[in-house]
Amino acid sequence: MKMDIAIEGQNNNKRIRLIMHLRNMGIRETKVMSALERVPRDFFVPEAMKDQAWDDIALPIGHGQTISQPFVVSIMTQALELSDRDKVLEIGTGCGYQAAVLCKLARRVYTIERHKSLLEAAERRFEELRIRNITALVGDGMLGWPTIGGIDQAPFDKIIVTAAAREKPPKALLDQLKIGGIMIIPVGENGEQILRCYKKESDDTFAIKDIIPVRFVPLLPDIASYNEGNDEAA
Repeated sequence: MKMDIAIEGQNNNKRIRLIMHLRNMGIRETKVMSALERVPRDFFVPEAMKDQAWDDIALPIGHGQTISQPFVVSIMTQALELSDRDKVLEIGTGCGYQAAVLCKLARRVYTIERHKSLLEAAERRFEELRIRNITALVGDGMLGWPTIGGIDQAPFDKIIVTAAAREKPPKALLDQLKIGGIMIIPVGENGEQILRCYKKESDDTFAIKDIIPVRFVPLLPDIASYNEGNDEAA
């Protein structure tokens, strides 16, 4: 019991230091900071890396994927300009951490992951945390959210993509963004990626703004094979 209390105290101290660090890095949106503080990042990282969960670094989660650096999560979330009325589409569930942050700020989050095992693990975490406003599925995120049972969820108020498009966002995602909506997506080849904001002004026009250089895994089509990326750290 004393050991558990000590570990919890250490985690709280690390969490506070991370929040202060992010404020110093320019994250000013109070709601975003509150969401990051309330979501237990250590719950989403592999057991062997829990001591690094509150460091401002990306960590491998298996299948060649990562849980993003907290600064990147916070700046992407801040750039979405979320309200509690928004319906959000996330491409790239990963371990579920970004979706868990989004669900604190938006009405509903729809998230797609191409790796079935990652999605199933993320859904178990959502269940354990009693998160009820996230809907997740395995699929090709480049095609957007599919029609299910004759029901279309698009258009979305906001879209966030946690993998890098080579030149520009997939057309299907742009089409599923409502007019006036915002998409945040990394764009570019490895080593030359820019986090970019697309604000939809009409059916075929967008206001585009570069945010910061970033480094993400590439945005890939199709559902991943079982062994894809298994040579990476789990």
